[in-house]
Amino acid sequence: MAGVDDAAGAEQETGRARRVRVGRPPLTERRKETARLDIARAAVELFAERGVEGVSASDIAESVSISTRTLWRYFPSKEECVAPLLALGVQRLAKQLREWPTDKPLLEALQRGDWLEAEGPDTARLVLDLMRLTRTEPGLQTVWMRQTFAAQPAVAEVLAGRAGRERPAMEDNVQAGMLLAAIHVAVRDFAWRQPGEADGGSTLADALRSALAVAVRGLPL
Repeated sequence: MAGVDDAAGAEQETGRARRVRVGRPPLTERRKETARLDIARAAVELFAERGVEGVSASDIAESVSISTRTLWRYFPSKEECVAPLLALGVQRLAKQLREWPTDKPLLEALQRGDWLEAEGPDTARLVLDLMRLTRTEPGLQTVWMRQTFAAQPAVAEVLAGRAGRERPAMEDNVQAGMLLAAIHVAVRDFAWRQPGEADGGSTLADALRSALAVAVRGLPL
């Protein structure tokens, strides 16, 4: 885990070491994010194998060759270690919505679903493994909910901009919350389904499209 090693080493440098390394660029946010993501992937692998209770913070730290103390600098709890992996999807979604052409409906961007697998099949597999774990691990489910709705302000800003508003109104905030809730339910139901169940479609993209169709129709009031 080179990214984690580099990040941890840079953060633990003493003042003397920093003086010796004058002229070398400081640790970037990008490197920190890479380190956090490496830890998240390792944590999910361990949780899937042993369950959350069967994994300690030191187990996670050892798997990425850092100290437990360094791990706590990145995350306040072992459950929080998965947060970067959970955040990937909604971050990609928010980015795609911001960059989507204004002459095309946003629904097309949402229904494409390619943002779900932007990090590659291995990451997509880990995310689904993590989603399955949330069914029986309330600590992970709490982290997932928080990460999902952390994108609400960014999505609301996109909706406001397309409506010609400088800042999100309540309408934009409600619509952003509805979209994220629909996505959350689609991913959850797909990950939690039993063998043979096909409610919402046979693939995650199908489940997403079905959930968004319900959100677009609105409440039956």
